[in-house]
Amino acid sequence: MKILETLKDVFKSSLPLLVVIIIVNIISPMSVEGLVKVAVGYFLVVLGQTLFLMGLESSIVPIGKLVGNSLIKLKKPAFIIMFGLLFGVLATVAEPALSVLATQVNSINTDINHTFFLWLLGSGIGVGVGFSLYRVMKDLNIKIVFFVIYILIFIVVFFVPEQYRALAFDASGATTGDVSVPFILALGVGVSTTMSKSKTNDESFGIIGIASVGPIIAVFIYGLILGNNNSLNPYTAGQSETILSITLNNLSGVALAIIPIIIVFLIFQFIFLKLPKKRIIGLLLGSLVVYVGLFVFLFGIDLGFAFAGKHIGDSFTNPLRPGWFKWILLVVCFILGFAITLTEPGVTVLAEQVEEVTNGHISKKIIRITLAIGIGFAGLLSILKILIDVNILWLLVPLYVIALVLLFVTPKLFVGLAYDSGGVSGGAITSAFLTPLTLGVSQTLGQEILTSGFGMIAFISVTPLIAIQILGIIYNIKIKSMENNEVSMSNELGQFIINNPEFENVIVGHNTLEESNE
Repeated sequence: MKILETLKDVFKSSLPLLVVIIIVNIISPMSVEGLVKVAVGYFLVVLGQTLFLMGLESSIVPIGKLVGNSLIKLKKPAFIIMFGLLFGVLATVAEPALSVLATQVNSINTDINHTFFLWLLGSGIGVGVGFSLYRVMKDLNIKIVFFVIYILIFIVVFFVPEQYRALAFDASGATTGDVSVPFILALGVGVSTTMSKSKTNDESFGIIGIASVGPIIAVFIYGLILGNNNSLNPYTAGQSETILSITLNNLSGVALAIIPIIIVFLIFQFIFLKLPKKRIIGLLLGSLVVYVGLFVFLFGIDLGFAFAGKHIGDSFTNPLRPGWFKWILLVVCFILGFAITLTEPGVTVLAEQVEEVTNGHISKKIIRITLAIGIGFAGLLSILKILIDVNILWLLVPLYVIALVLLFVTPKLFVGLAYDSGGVSGGAITSAFLTPLTLGVSQTLGQEILTSGFGMIAFISVTPLIAIQILGIIYNIKIKSMENNEVSMSNELGQFIINNPEFENVIVGHNTLEESNE
């Protein structure tokens, strides 16, 4: 059965995370209550992701493709761009990962209003999606677009209050999550195949990468208005929420994440699609499975993963332990980053779409492993930043410089894919597991938590850019090598026939015999 195969794959991909949790618990045992929370949370995350992926395949992804393909019927580009903007806002406001981040930020800095923060970042994504669709329709060079955008960002960042620098990049990674990513990716395929001038697979990627820039700029502006806050609150994770509050928050949160997509689909069904009733029922039932899966998934994260993340951070920075002990966190965070990437639903969806678009030439396994390695290094760098107490820009700017330089030697398909992967990798598990870890470490070491503790998702947004572009360069070298070998063999055969004309008659006779047999 398909569900058993998916369950098996999800369980196998989550095993490294389970192993890390077990090892840390041996080093620093949790309370019985904490251990039960983590165990139940892990089980629910595996079950929820299985149901989520099953539902995506039969609902959200096909809906995205149907809507994307029918956008051309709107005819006027302005209508298409407005639709992209509106959907970007609605989908992002309800993103579970963003809600987790907004709650964390508001609990530390009450000047940052939770609801306004969500709508601000939703607007940033909306503008980004609209511009992405415009780029596809006008066939703007994606390499130049990314280069100009990030050069502008790193000019502006030095004028932004320090408390909002890491937060801006973290918010960017959290805005594109488990619900919006599958739909926007499918939307990109639909628009690129119907409205792009080139109509190539290259144009189907890059929409999420460009859209993710919007929240960075939005938080920069917000930070310039508010300025630094000198009275921040201490951070607590997984200590105050009850099972009832977790249930109610996720019931409504997941509904708000799914409903906008269903409404958009029904509008397009009524005006353009005209699908048979049986197909509509199938898509809606699939959406229900997505709802249940995402609810179970997020419930498991809220119940146990935030607590586990903070426990790991506190355990390695405990003042009672030797000074060198905290440096083990570098290895732990690399492994955690690697393991969590294999568990993130958004990464799985992106990898499957890459495999489909490239007709299997780039397997989803290769994409997932490449991203996992990149995000493992992101985990390592984010904890290194805290341990040596250095401004995030000292590490972040060189990484983006490398990513921008690679733009000019990376195949076009891999450019869009790389920048998309940076947007999808910082999902709900990352926000609820790794961010509490870094916040806990920062707080235990007595640093300013809003400046020092955030930044994990910022690194997760840039290291995949480098990893995937390097993969693209290697892939391109192999393809060229294969083509050169084919040309070389053809030339050698031609030269052999020239030097041995008697073999030409044998070859011609063989071909004639084959044709007569046919």
